Amino acid sequence: MAVKIKLKRLGMIRNPQYRIVIADSRTKRDGRAIEEIGLYHPKEHPSRIEIDAERAAYWLGVGAQPTEPVLKLLKLTGDWQKFKGEPAPAPLQVAEPKADRHAAYEAAAKESLSLDSATTPKKSARKAPKADEATAETPAEPTAAAEEKSEGEA
Repeated sequence: MAVKIKLKRLGMIRNPQYRIVIADSRTKRDGRAIEEIGLYHPKEHPSRIEIDAERAAYWLGVGAQPTEPVLKLLKLTGDWQKFKGEPAPAPLQVAEPKADRHAAYEAAAKESLSLDSATTPKKSARKAPKADEATAETPAEPTAAAEEKSEGEA
């Protein structure tokens, strides 16, 4: 039985996500696999490549042949060079870890509480006037038409 290390496509249209799998060479692209040894997400920036180095070395050692795309990925991660006894390549770019959403929410909540307490007086110290009193105390502003009429009479 010829064993291949190949990509199994998952994901949606225009958003491919691959699993690096060990499978019989006669199976379909997305068919049954013997073992999954890694991930490849090309749409993320930088591309996410995770390969279990021990399992990849084992399968290469027992004669599994990588397909061309998988061979490129193995060369990027350095697993192919390790298997062949060559010097390792430059390290891969790694995405920055995403901020913890819960911690960010807590920090924003604390900040808003400190701002609210520093800028607004306590409710017991200020009394809001009732709606009727507020309108009765403020004199009505004269409109522009009334001002022009009073200027014309003078």
